[in-house]
Amino acid sequence: MKKQELRKKYKTLRKQLSLEQIEDFSLAIANQLLPLNIWDKSFYHIFLTIEEQKEINTEYILNVLAGKDKNIVISKSNFEDYSMTHYLLTDNTKIKKNRYNIPEPIDGIEIQSSQLEVVFIPLLAFDKSGNRVGYGKGFYDRFLTNCSPKIIKIGVSIFEAEDQTIEASENDIKLDYCVTPNKVFQF
Repeated sequence: MKKQELRKKYKTLRKQLSLEQIEDFSLAIANQLLPLNIWDKSFYHIFLTIEEQKEINTEYILNVLAGKDKNIVISKSNFEDYSMTHYLLTDNTKIKKNRYNIPEPIDGIEIQSSQLEVVFIPLLAFDKSGNRVGYGKGFYDRFLTNCSPKIIKIGVSIFEAEDQTIEASENDIKLDYCVTPNKVFQF
């Protein structure tokens, strides 16, 4: 299936979800992460929820990371060159939504991509081979090329894997895992 068609399909499916369903799915996803062999790392990158897009609520994953005393890193997007700058999330971090409703740090302690060990990746759809469909700007593919080749890439999805293979370009970076409310896919 083509990425454009999948974006449209999954945005429509998301719109049909209630806030209660999103909360339930988000909690289930956080619980599915607990048995994974990823908790011996120090630096974890996570996205902050775009509520208007009905993304999973990453607050549950943030609570797990904080409870395990991990360094939590969040990003600020640059829409001119589709790059991201990464900042350590601390008690003093001020968050503000940008014009696309993405919650972002205003400033803070900058963290280099090469320091990151685990990254949680937002997505609209994924397949059983680890290909994913995001919002189409390529932010995460650009970002991941600057990370260590050993970085663990974890997609989080409310919906299960697509049966058909998603078209992928040479710039697309595959996931290592994708976690849904019901299952953990390992690629």
